Amino acid sequence: MTNKTVNVSKEKMEKLIEELEHYLETEEKMSGALAGISIALGQTGEILYEHMGNIRLQPASNMKLLTAASALEVLGEDYVFKTKMLTDGDVHHDTLYGNIYLQGQGDPTILPTDLDQFVLQLKDKGIKKIFGHIIADDTWYDEIRLSTDMIWSDEQWYYGSQISALTVSPTADYDTGSVKLTIKAGECIGDRPFLTLYPHTNYVKVINQAVTTDETVEEDDLIIERKHGSNTIIIKGKVYIDSEPRHEWIAVWEPSYYTLKLFQETLFKHGIKWTGQMRRDKTPETAQLLYQKLSPPLKKLLIPFMKLSNNGLGEMFVKEMGKVVHHHGSWEKGLEVLKREVQLLGVNTNTCIIKDGSGISHITSIPANELIHLLFNVQSKPWFTTFLESLPVSGKRDRMEVGTLIDRNFSAQIIAKTGTLNCVSSLSGYLPVNNNLYLFSILLNNLLDEEDGKRVEEDILNILIRHLKNIDI
Repeated sequence: MTNKTVNVSKEKMEKLIEELEHYLETEEKMSGALAGISIALGQTGEILYEHMGNIRLQPASNMKLLTAASALEVLGEDYVFKTKMLTDGDVHHDTLYGNIYLQGQGDPTILPTDLDQFVLQLKDKGIKKIFGHIIADDTWYDEIRLSTDMIWSDEQWYYGSQISALTVSPTADYDTGSVKLTIKAGECIGDRPFLTLYPHTNYVKVINQAVTTDETVEEDDLIIERKHGSNTIIIKGKVYIDSEPRHEWIAVWEPSYYTLKLFQETLFKHGIKWTGQMRRDKTPETAQLLYQKLSPPLKKLLIPFMKLSNNGLGEMFVKEMGKVVHHHGSWEKGLEVLKREVQLLGVNTNTCIIKDGSGISHITSIPANELIHLLFNVQSKPWFTTFLESLPVSGKRDRMEVGTLIDRNFSAQIIAKTGTLNCVSSLSGYLPVNNNLYLFSILLNNLLDEEDGKRVEEDILNILIRHLKNIDI
């Protein structure tokens, strides 16, 4: 932090502080809850107000601020992830005698349509039959699929998906290792609802036990469960007959085999016959490259990571940093790199607990003041524009601009990262007011309902905005 000071009206700041403290003391939604708040000048980093600013609190997805900054510093804005298709065999006439290897190197952007391109490359080489195995090489990362301390109830959802160096996303939101399930009411009362799975695959089995009804239905009246350790999804409960289709993204069990199964089904779709088995193994050094797909650059991937708060991307970025720096794609090594980098960006990691890259961990804890230090220091980095443009912007209409700040009510535009966990809500970022820039971090923990935290954050920021408009700097 800089030693430079800026003159701020003491009397007006006292009024702001008085109102903020009164709000925190009297707001019913904050009864029994904890609030870590820090507000600073963007020009100098000087903290103007703090409330429990040095107390470690769960940041939820505000953890992504640290991951994004570290990835930009270590990997670089133009870093790309690769997926390769190789073989250890030879082609005779129309038959490939040998194995096909899908070698994943952490690319989170493989879509089902990309697998069509892989298979079409084989067709272009005249291959109509494969006499060998289809092998997943996911050894770029380690075999640990779930981050430390992620709670079991998150496992079945896209935001808690398993991490593999070889994985597929159903859409360009890049929710890795998941399928998109659409549930639509049946035509008549008592009918089973219509179900659509994308990508359509036999890797996932869906058991439909739900019914269509004309009764009033709450969201919790429809239960979606994926059996632990399997890819069987069971749907139970009620769907209102006139309701809009419901979309859910469900994580698969073992994304490497999911990718292999989709590849096998794509071979069949394009008329390529295959005899052999699906398995995991390391690609021989002598294997020949058949095709390579490159991801969009990191600066593009930060958009869904930050604006849509994509957890899978965050965990893959951590493992990738471990792979690049320590030649080991693990959370252990990746978090070593992350902690080192944010320490250089002014974060005192000795007062932080960092267990993951996305913030889904209920153990990860960071003081609000440390987030302010990060937000201030990244401004001097050559990649700051990329960092800033990746953050959600309030008041925008486009989904890939407003992101998770959609339907939020602020009296001025903010550029900030949101965060939500059970009983946790967070918001940290940048606030331009009267040609001045302010930094803020709000971490709310122990809430009875995390959705109440959104209203509290709005109230705090609107109080702040109203006072800052009348403060001269």
